[in-house]
Amino acid sequence: MDLVLKGRDVRITDQVRRTTEHKLGKIARLDRRVERLEVEFVHERNPRVGSNGSHRVEIACGTKRRTLRVEGSGRDVDSALDQAVDRLQRQISSYRGKLRDRLIGRANRLKSPRTSPQGSGSSE
Repeated sequence: MDLVLKGRDVRITDQVRRTTEHKLGKIARLDRRVERLEVEFVHERNPRVGSNGSHRVEIACGTKRRTLRVEGSGRDVDSALDQAVDRLQRQISSYRGKLRDRLIGRANRLKSPRTSPQGSGSSE
């Protein structure tokens, strides 16, 4: 799994890198098909938000078939990252549930008497 960290108006320190790797390690265990995770840290300087601003974390999770995107915001980088990781875990579990239901549904389909080999004979 590739992990790409980007920062806009935020320095990516070793502590932020370790924290991100630790929290996103759970994602790799949830779904092994995740190939790439792009994490972008943004410091917003909006005077309406507060005097010290707020932080936003955007995560793009790339698999072969689908790209999942989440965003989290908070007063500091850690709270924004926690929120984004929770949302990503929820999206991945929902997506895997849909795949599982589709696969199980295909296996347990009811067979029509017209299409099944046993029902093709005459019913006399």
